Amino acid sequence: VQLAESGGGLVQAGGSLKLSCATSGMILSVFSGSTKAWYAQAPGKQRELVAEITSDGSTNYADSMKGRFTISRDNARKRVFLQMNSLNSEDTAVYYCRINNDYYRTDYWGQGTQVTVSS
Repeated sequence: VQLAESGGGLVQAGGSLKLSCATSGMILSVFSGSTKAWYAQAPGKQRELVAEITSDGSTNYADSMKGRFTISRDNARKRVFLQMNSLNSEDTAVYYCRINNDYYRTDYWGQGTQVTVSS
């Protein structure tokens, strides 16, 4: 199983980006039953949860991202998305996709995609 993030890049403060996480080799039942999440790791800091969406569609966001970021998933295409609006310099980080399934005891991470916000 592999996860591949895309959509990162350089954007000006106030701009938007949409990250995508594509999966390969993951069966649909594992994907649909998983919790999908995005994490961010800024330079010199620990990796932190940005947003997550459970198998039933419930979402949870870090306080600083509420109202600006939206996580979504496409079960049929086995993809996860993160729409990021009103970006600021503090959002600069490498963003990682994680797909975790407690029932099947699987936990997959992508390699990350760099997001840089210029002020």
